[in-house]
Amino acid sequence: MRTPSDGPPKPIKTPCTKVCTVDGASGLCLGCLRSLQEIAEWSRLDDATREAILEELPGRVTRLDPALQGLVPR
Repeated sequence: MRTPSDGPPKPIKTPCTKVCTVDGASGLCLGCLRSLQEIAEWSRLDDATREAILEELPGRVTRLDPALQGLVPR
């Protein structure tokens, strides 16, 4: 539990682009390339786990149908 001496909460780094559309075939969000499970758990993950996922995201675009790959924000 946070106490006043902890200072303000640290913002959670997120790849969310507010383009929340999940590709049914891959299970990835077309906006951020995270899975639904990763999106749901994001605020509870530790920084190291978030960073590991963030590093994987660029390579995930190849898991999408080629017709959808151009829809992913860069």
